[in-house]
Amino acid sequence: MPLTPAGAAYRAARDLLLENAHDLDAARTAFEWPDVGDHFNWAVDWFDGIAEDNDTVALRIAEEDGSEASVTFDDLRRQSNRVANWLRAHGVGRGDRVMLMLDNRMELWEAMLAIMKIGAVMLPTSIVLGPDDLAERIERAEIRAVIADAQDAAKFDDLDPSLVRIVAGGSRDGWQTFDDADLASDDAPGVEVASTDAAIIYFTSGTTSRPKMVEHTHLTYPVGHLSTMYWIGVRPGDVHMTISAPGWGKHAWSLFFSPWIAGATVFVYNYTRFDPVALATQLDRVGVNTFCAPPTVWRMLIQASLEKRPHALRELLSAGEPLNPEVIATIERWWGIQIRDGYGQTELTAVIGNTPGTPLKPGSMGRPLPGNDIVLIDPVTGEEADEGEICLPTVPVRPLNLTPGYLGEPERTAKVEHDGLFHTSDVAVRDADGFLTFVGRTDDVFKASDFKVSPFEVESILLTHPAVAEAGVVGAPDPVRLNVVKAYVQLSATATPDAETARAILAHAREHMPPYMRVRRVEFAELPKTISGKIRRVELRDREIARAGERIETEFRESDFRGLKG
Repeated sequence: MPLTPAGAAYRAARDLLLENAHDLDAARTAFEWPDVGDHFNWAVDWFDGIAEDNDTVALRIAEEDGSEASVTFDDLRRQSNRVANWLRAHGVGRGDRVMLMLDNRMELWEAMLAIMKIGAVMLPTSIVLGPDDLAERIERAEIRAVIADAQDAAKFDDLDPSLVRIVAGGSRDGWQTFDDADLASDDAPGVEVASTDAAIIYFTSGTTSRPKMVEHTHLTYPVGHLSTMYWIGVRPGDVHMTISAPGWGKHAWSLFFSPWIAGATVFVYNYTRFDPVALATQLDRVGVNTFCAPPTVWRMLIQASLEKRPHALRELLSAGEPLNPEVIATIERWWGIQIRDGYGQTELTAVIGNTPGTPLKPGSMGRPLPGNDIVLIDPVTGEEADEGEICLPTVPVRPLNLTPGYLGEPERTAKVEHDGLFHTSDVAVRDADGFLTFVGRTDDVFKASDFKVSPFEVESILLTHPAVAEAGVVGAPDPVRLNVVKAYVQLSATATPDAETARAILAHAREHMPPYMRVRRVEFAELPKTISGKIRRVELRDREIARAGERIETEFRESDFRGLKG
């Protein structure tokens, strides 16, 4: 079908970026966010518009056993219509919030498109979460329906009985079966949404006790990710691959919006345990053109000495945290391509990046992307500076690709959005050519295996163990995972600082925390504090950096105890 007027405006903006793919200055000068009107639905106005009668493969999913599934754009358009109509028949409608707890399987993409088409709101959720985490999210987000893998459905057994429950990849008593959507009509559901309606919500860790709920509308992510497409450098007809787990914002960035904005094929390789040789084989077999991976993956590829470049690669990218310059240099020496860094947050799309065709500066994450203005604010003076907190001006015009705020928590929104600025809590330095280099965070959140970890959340769970009186959590540097989660623990009066106590605390962490935030090391110690009694995590971090991974006698690790490692 021809594009709607909104879709045509969207295409014009996209095409301008594609035409200036190797000229950031020209793109920044010419680009304006498209005016898509008051009623824009990306899944209808854009995806369906480019998908009808389009036999290009939209999505390929390969498995470790050699099996593979694929679907064309037109088939995915029709199937997502069936799912949309089927969801409506089961009472899911405009404004209803749907939790998606699916791994990288075809139903995930079908459901994401379908939920958008009926004006419902998707909440992608990591499959590593347990019942306690899910219960909190269901209550806070007022979830109407949940779509889960068969292997995870049991986690919902004791949760809100009013949920519409849908299982993918199997069947379960009391649950609707996703496969039944195949019997529904493939006519367009015809639901009109407002451009400012909520479309997607992500939970993201912060420095307080509860995860934040980041809301995005039918504008902020679907239109805002034009900047991400530009940073990636993906083109029509490309095959694009990103290493990212569902449930995190980066998955929507690079495995949903950006490649399909360009009209490219999304390729996914599912594995139970990461194997760099197998990954490189897939990149070459499928002919992947643009590839994005977190720093952990790049470090593992280098450790495996994979010097032969997969034949079709053109663009290499990394995101999540700054990439070591030595890694960039090694891959360039082997494959003849530079890995390009970029920067954004769950609250934003890509706003800073090293773009195609632009020579890199070692350590820099690039310059502001089209449609994005960046200022650095000195945290002491509150004035603009060449080193300071990364901020986006919200006046006189609010950035189109910025979240409206944290759902249900105006006080949290006010903490990051004030004085005419959105404050990212990240610090950068700008050189004379306008290139920005990441310095660090203004808070204590750190990355472990490319997942964001909030020390406060980990500490709160540790304090539920009777042996723990106080805890200070930091990232301990690790050559592969960047950091592992380490807890400095001050014991209660009745506990003894021995191996038995350490095992009990680590087992408690294993039971109550998802793997990415689980405590891997414990050290019993008096905690350094400020005059006001606050734990000085900065001092604990400095200790770990000074030790450079060296083990001390008072530290206990998961690997010390059989049954805890992994």
